Amino acid sequence: MDALDLARWQFGITTVYHFLFVPLTIGLSVVVAALQTAWHRTGRAEYLRATHFFGRLFLINFAMGVVTGIVQEFQFGMNWSAYSTFVGDVFGAPLALEALLAFFLESTFIGLWIFGWDRLPKRAHLATIWAAAIGSNLSAYFILAANAWMRHPVGYEVDETTGRARMTDLAAVLTNDQAWSTYLHVLGASFVVAGLFVVAVSAYRLLRHPEHDRDLFRRTLRAGLLTTAVAGVVVTVSGDHQAKLAAEYEPMKLAAAEALWESESPAGFSLFAVGDVEGSRNVVNVQVPYLLSFLATGDPAGTVEGITDVQERFEAQFGPGDYVPNVPVLYWAFRLMMGLGLAGVGIGVLGLWLTRRGRLPDRGWMYGVAMLGLPAALAANICGWLLTEIGRQPWTVAGELLTAASVSPGVSLGEVAFSLSVFTLLYGALAVVEVRLLWRYVQVRPVLEGVH
Repeated sequence: MDALDLARWQFGITTVYHFLFVPLTIGLSVVVAALQTAWHRTGRAEYLRATHFFGRLFLINFAMGVVTGIVQEFQFGMNWSAYSTFVGDVFGAPLALEALLAFFLESTFIGLWIFGWDRLPKRAHLATIWAAAIGSNLSAYFILAANAWMRHPVGYEVDETTGRARMTDLAAVLTNDQAWSTYLHVLGASFVVAGLFVVAVSAYRLLRHPEHDRDLFRRTLRAGLLTTAVAGVVVTVSGDHQAKLAAEYEPMKLAAAEALWESESPAGFSLFAVGDVEGSRNVVNVQVPYLLSFLATGDPAGTVEGITDVQERFEAQFGPGDYVPNVPVLYWAFRLMMGLGLAGVGIGVLGLWLTRRGRLPDRGWMYGVAMLGLPAALAANICGWLLTEIGRQPWTVAGELLTAASVSPGVSLGEVAFSLSVFTLLYGALAVVEVRLLWRYVQVRPVLEGVH
């Protein structure tokens, strides 16, 4: 193991940890804004109480996301200075827009929302939470545009004198096909997480404290279930588009995620496979015929490139090397992402049926299943990012910069090991703080505050 290996582990750990908070912040900000809007329009006290109740949980999560996100950005200069040198003129633009426009909007109006109860006019105060929610979602877009550029670099040229990428078209970077498609997919997945968070909290309160606020938490339970079901449609449609973009721009990732060793026409979608990576073959492979061709090309008889053919093409294009990512990890990350995600959405659809016409489940295990939807959705999101980031390997910028050439040349194995150990311990402590704070406020009964 060398500094490159540990630097990759550190970036992976901090990214996965940070992304536990991101989807909940994106989705829950809109949920809280919607609850306050319902109170503004109806005047019903339970909506105001729900706004304060879930608003506290949102603020705890937002604070943790900010703290872990700052550390995430520092790594570009610490462990990946060669990468930062190459892409800084391009990658820095959407990140600067995120910090100066989206994050400023988000953080400023969250402050106004926190301290503006009974100080701002009712409509102005409502506008602050919507502005914060818009800021959260804009922030996600700019960051995802930067990430999408790494997978499908556009709007740039490489300066022959400096060897650095130089932006030539900001609009192309921000309207990259990969950017808006990934954004819709992440946005949908974020609302699935937020919806199931509301479902889990509401289900817990209805299970453990059925005598308290039954009507309030039934309403929030239904709202969470509806959010999950609608967001599931967005995830499905955008996921289909992501598969077609992968076939066009990232054929190796698609082939590895399907353990497709040879090009096939038509290609079946693998449900379960046992592979021999060294022998470049599958020993067992249970498939749904034609489905992969349809997902990748829109044609049930379409051709999907296999790992071997893409490897040969990349060797001819970029020179000798191993361009195959970790096939087992990608294969199972893809299946876990889809399986756990669909399970969470299924809870949303089934829950809407079970709670129709004023009903509530009459068996405790049903609430337990509803609560399990949240960790399933979070795990699905993490698996999605593993698929995205590991699928790009061995590149940091597809076709331009290898990961092995991106690490800081002056960073030693010992230095990375030390910072990795410190960050791991720190993040472990922050996880305890986060869980304790959320648990504490989940136990507190919603109360009326800040009535205008």
